[in-house]
Parts: sequence; C-alpha cells; structure tokens
Amino acid sequence: MPYPVVHVLFFVFCISAVAVFAAARSFFRGELSLKGSTNLIFLLFVGSICSLFPDIVIIHSLLVNGNMEHCWAGPIPTHSLLFSLLAVLFGIVAGYAKYREPGRAMYLGLLAEAAFASHLLLDDISEGGCEYLYPLYEKKISVFSMMDIGFQGTGIFDYLMASFVSVFFVCSIIMMALFALSKYGFELNYKAEK
Repeated sequence: MPYPVVHVLFFVFCISAVAVFAAARSFFRGELSLKGSTNLIFLLFVGSICSLFPDIVIIHSLLVNGNMEHCWAGPIPTHSLLFSLLAVLFGIVAGYAKYREPGRAMYLGLLAEAAFASHLLLDDISEGGCEYLYPLYEKKISVFSMMDIGFQGTGIFDYLMASFVSVFFVCSIIMMALFALSKYGFELNYKAEK
C-alpha cells in the first residue's frame, strides 16, 4: 500500500495534470484570478480527500482495534468500485454545497470517482490486485498483471483483449477527470497548425 501522500500526489499531478497545467499556464501569463485559484484548490482538495477514501477505515481500526486494517468496512471491501459510491456521494454533496448547481455537483462526483479509482490503481500496482468488481466477482483482480500476459501462451485474441482492457481502464480514469475538470474551465486547447 502506498503512503497517503503518494495517493494524493498521484491524483493531483497525474490524474488532474490538466488542471495543474492550466492553472500554472494562467499564473505565468498573469491571468489566474483569485476565484480561479480558489476553485482549483477546492477541486483538488475534494479529489485528494476522495483519493484517500479506500483507506478511511484505518482511522476506525486504529482507534478501536489498535491495528492498521483498512481493506474492509464490515462485509464490503473498501478497495472496490461499490465502495467508491461513498466518494461519488461526497463529491456531489461537496459540489452542491459550494456551487448550488446540480450539474456542477455531478461533475465533482465524477472527479471524486476518478480520484478514488486512482487509489485503486496504485494499490493494484503495489499489492497485485483489488476487489474491483465486488459483489459481482469477489476475488482480487489485477489490471496491471493483465498487461504482462504473453500472446504465445494464451493466443493473440486473449493477449489483445487483456492489453485493451488494462490500458482502457487506466485511460477511462484519466478521461473521467479530464471531462469533469473541463466543466470547471480547466482544459487543454488544441491549436491547428497553419
């Protein structure tokens, strides 16, 4: 399990890189307003909190049991997409409390989901899998071990499918964050060559 600081830094500088880039570019151009910077700080704060949600149970375990068990909240694994609904709900509530607009609140919920999923990706890399699909499939799945499959042993079709699924999962998390951040004005622009 990576340390909490790693989860937050990965979310901020990898998953939310477009927001950091857009804010830095605006800052150096002298275009970054106080409203824009507080908006960015709020988005990154909510996302950072949600990137730590899978390990939130550790607080209870430390206080009550004196150990660092953090992978289960009762019968539900905290490192699953089912548990991520708490992060989505937190993002929606925080977004509505700040903006008072249901649409913007939903996009913050989407960013919260991307932040939560970024935690699962890091834990998948370090621990060899997460219970992503609980309760549909109760065993650990490792997205990154699927990238290490060879086509000689499994066949070209299985090799291509495993490669596509693993890369698509990582890409979809980044795209969720990009889509949500673009609704708050943080985006990259393409300028056609002349």
